[in-house]
Amino acid sequence: MSIEEKIKKLEQMNEAALQGGGETRIQRQHDAGKLTARERIDRLFDPGTFVEIDAFVTHRCTDFGMQDNKTLGDGVVTGYGRIAGRQVFVFAQDFTVFGGSLSGAFAEKICKVMDLAAGVGAPVIGLNDGAGARIQEGVVSLGGYGEVFLRNVLSSGVVPQISAIVGPCAGGAVYSPAMTDFIIMVKGTSNMFITGPDVIKTVTREEVSAETLGGATAHATKSGVADFAVETEEECIQTIRSLLSFIPQNNHEDPPFVATQDPSDRMAPELRRLIPDNPNKPYDVKELIRLIVDDGAFFEVAALNACNIIIGFCRFAGHSVGIVANQPAYLAGVLDIDASKKAARFVRFCDAFNIPLVTLVDVPGFLPGVDQEHGGIIKHGAKLLYAFCEATVPRITLVTRKAYGGAYVVMNSKHIRADISLAFPTAEIAVMGPEGAVNIVFRKELKQAEDPERRRRELSDEYRETFASPYKAAELGYIDAVIQPEEARPRIISALEMLATKRASTPPKKHGNIPL
Repeated sequence: MSIEEKIKKLEQMNEAALQGGGETRIQRQHDAGKLTARERIDRLFDPGTFVEIDAFVTHRCTDFGMQDNKTLGDGVVTGYGRIAGRQVFVFAQDFTVFGGSLSGAFAEKICKVMDLAAGVGAPVIGLNDGAGARIQEGVVSLGGYGEVFLRNVLSSGVVPQISAIVGPCAGGAVYSPAMTDFIIMVKGTSNMFITGPDVIKTVTREEVSAETLGGATAHATKSGVADFAVETEEECIQTIRSLLSFIPQNNHEDPPFVATQDPSDRMAPELRRLIPDNPNKPYDVKELIRLIVDDGAFFEVAALNACNIIIGFCRFAGHSVGIVANQPAYLAGVLDIDASKKAARFVRFCDAFNIPLVTLVDVPGFLPGVDQEHGGIIKHGAKLLYAFCEATVPRITLVTRKAYGGAYVVMNSKHIRADISLAFPTAEIAVMGPEGAVNIVFRKELKQAEDPERRRRELSDEYRETFASPYKAAELGYIDAVIQPEEARPRIISALEMLATKRASTPPKKHGNIPL
């Protein structure tokens, strides 16, 4: 065979690999409102930068006539390229080939790019659109999942891992995305569940649709499994690119710097009017965030779940920062089970990848109730406490209003190694709110008072002035400075600049035992 003939054969094989399951199945994919694996990669990476690996791999199964049914690539496209100029690895399941089901060879392809990513220190993106384990391969496919899961764990905290669910993801397949750092789902076309509607109906007699059971909205609002629920695949791809812009390549690097024209010394006089005089009135903490961050840009994470706490990324003076903020506009900003888990995971991600943390505190306490106690609020609340305690990145806290009880301590207080703690003059820092405290401390006096309600108000005002203010905490050194609201941005930036060379560590150990 001449060199020309060999080259022609190579070209034919490359063309066959590009076709995946063929034109008919590609058309079905489009008819279902979905892109193909290669179309997704083309939109995700900078033009012309994607380099494919293992395009000619096929499965090795000989049962059920599978030896006569082989497709180049075997249902997953793997490789590397650049996103905004930075190296990133990817695996994209191809639903047009065996429904995107995982075989032994399929798993080996994924493991290869994950090993390469961990070795060179670059993020891994998984585009999930598959039917789970390939039944014809039996335990081989199950073993393949185990190999992938192992690498998810070994890569955790080493390189960022992002999962996009752009089709079905069921059974054992869900555990790989679950162990990655962020999950993005597309409304209407993606779903995740351990057992599908048919199995549930058989076992429990419950009738439920795939969308209601494990669709994007369900996982973004109820379970908290998904961090983002987007309308289209194009929005999904843009979300991945935006997310990557805030996070570093690996745990040894700093996040990307993005220059801004927003002055570091910019005041925000609107903050004087944002927080109501009545401490029981709500306000939107996201408005506060927009007023102090670079260019008012805030990239919120998990926006639809546990809305009483806000998490996300922003920049101060061009540097990426993670925000954790109580949301007084929802459940008064209390900490509950869902809020604690949501914030704890975010804090640990930021700490793992050298992203400083700014915590905005307005918390009346933990949510009381039988459901919360029986649901394990003690253990789940401890997750957030644990996450802050072990974090060694620069940590800044700003108390805007309420900071009561154990929730005050948990929300990145000075006592658990916050580096700088600031407070507005409106801050109330105490064991509990004035009304509750007065009812306990002055119980006998109130019973004997001629006008108990008037006396309660007087005592509450005295308590608020003496104890529920930032000045007692500042007197004790628990608050580093009480600042005017408009100073928030320059003071935070000044603290971040001061902490840029921070070095901190925890005692040597194999690992801690976080209260899971």
